[in-house]
Amino acid sequence: MLRTGARSTRALRTRPMALFSTRNFSASRTRSMGSSLNSLDTFTEEEEMLRESVKRFATEVVGPKVREMDEKENMDSEIIKGLFEQGLMGIETSAEHGGAESSFTSAIITIEELAKIDPSVSVMCDVHNTLVNTVLRKHGTKEQQDKWLPQLSQSKLGSFCLSEPASGSDAFALQTRAKKDGDFWIINGSKMWITNSYEAEIFLIFANVDPNKGYKGITCFLATKDMGIKIAKKEEKLGIRASSTCSLSFDDLRIPAENVIAGEGNGYKVAIEILNEGRIGIAAQMLGLAQGAFDKAVPYTYQRSQFGQPVGTFQGMAFQIAQAAVEIESARLLTYNAARRKEEGKSFTKEAAMAKYWASVMAQRVSGQAIEWAGGVGFTRETGIEKFWRDSKIGAIYEGTSNIQLQTIAKFIQKEYSQM
Repeated sequence: MLRTGARSTRALRTRPMALFSTRNFSASRTRSMGSSLNSLDTFTEEEEMLRESVKRFATEVVGPKVREMDEKENMDSEIIKGLFEQGLMGIETSAEHGGAESSFTSAIITIEELAKIDPSVSVMCDVHNTLVNTVLRKHGTKEQQDKWLPQLSQSKLGSFCLSEPASGSDAFALQTRAKKDGDFWIINGSKMWITNSYEAEIFLIFANVDPNKGYKGITCFLATKDMGIKIAKKEEKLGIRASSTCSLSFDDLRIPAENVIAGEGNGYKVAIEILNEGRIGIAAQMLGLAQGAFDKAVPYTYQRSQFGQPVGTFQGMAFQIAQAAVEIESARLLTYNAARRKEEGKSFTKEAAMAKYWASVMAQRVSGQAIEWAGGVGFTRETGIEKFWRDSKIGAIYEGTSNIQLQTIAKFIQKEYSQM
C-alpha cells in the first residue's frame, strides 16, 4: 500500500465540541481500492471525515468574518477559540497530550481547507501545528512535552521566532544573543516578521549562545509572553491581514534553563528540519487559496452573459480556466506527494521545495486570473476574489523565498547528475 507508514487507529480522548461532533482523526490504513497502489488523492476514512469537518467549520464559522477581519487587520478571538475546540490545533499531537494523534497529511488537509475560505486563518493554524507543535513533539524532553503540548493543543497559540532584520533567507546570521545566568538564560535582541506573535502566548525563540561557533551556537528556547516579550510593531500588510505579523524585542528576557529545546547549540538543526516540513504547509495554503479563488470566480463566468452566451464559454476564457485547473491539480499532487513521502520516512526536502515553489507561483497566477474572469465585480471587495490575490503574494516570500526553493531543487539536481 502507498501509505504503509501510517499509524494504526487508536482510541482517542475526546471532549465536548462547540460546533461539530467530529474531532479525532487518526491515520488508519488506506482503504483497499482493488489494487496494491492508490492514487495520490486516496485518503483514509478519518482524513476524509476531517476534510468535511474543516470545510464546514471554515464555511460556517470563518466565512462570515473574513471581510471584517481583513479590513480591521485583526484575528477574531472566537475563530482562535473555535480552532482549539475543533481539535485543529494539535492535529499530530498525541491523545495523551490533548491532541488528535492524527497524520501529517491530516494537518495538510486542514491547512488547505481553511485557505479556501481565509488564508490568514490557514497560516495561523499551519505555523502552530507544523512548526511550534512539531518542534516540541520531535525535540522536547518528556517533561517539556507534558508541560507544554497540552496547553498548545487546548488553548494557547504558539509562535515560531527565527527571522530578524538582518537574517531573512540567511536565517543563521541571526544576532539575538543568549547568556547563561545560573539556572536562567538572559536573551537580548529582536525578531521580525513573526507570525501569530500578537495573539500567541508561547514562543519558540532562536538565539546564539556562542557567536564564536557561528551557526553551531544557535539554540532554541521556549518562552511565554508573560516573561516579558515585547511587541515592538504590528505590521500593516498587503495580504493575510488578519494574521498578525510583528516585530518583537527582548530586553534581558529571563528564560529558565529547563526551557532549552533540543540542547545547547542544536537550534540550527531544529530549524532546518522543521522548515522543510513547514514548506509543505505553505504549499497547502497556496493550494487552498488558489482553489478558493477558482471556486468563487468560475461559477460567475457561466452566469454572466455577453454577446448572447456565458463569458466562460468563449474559447479564450474557457482555455484559461482549463489551464488554471491543470495548474491547481499539479500543485495538489506535488503537495500531497511531499506530505506522503514525509509520512513514509522518505527524503522529502526536494519535493517540499518543489511543492512550495510551484504552489506559490500557481496561486498568484490563478488568483490574478480569477479577478479578470469576474471583470469589474472581481476587482471590488464585495466578492472577496481580490483578497485571494493579495494573500497569494506572501507565498513566494515566507518560509523560504521562491529563489531559495529553486536553489534547493538545483542542488539536488546537481548532486544527482554530476555523479553520472
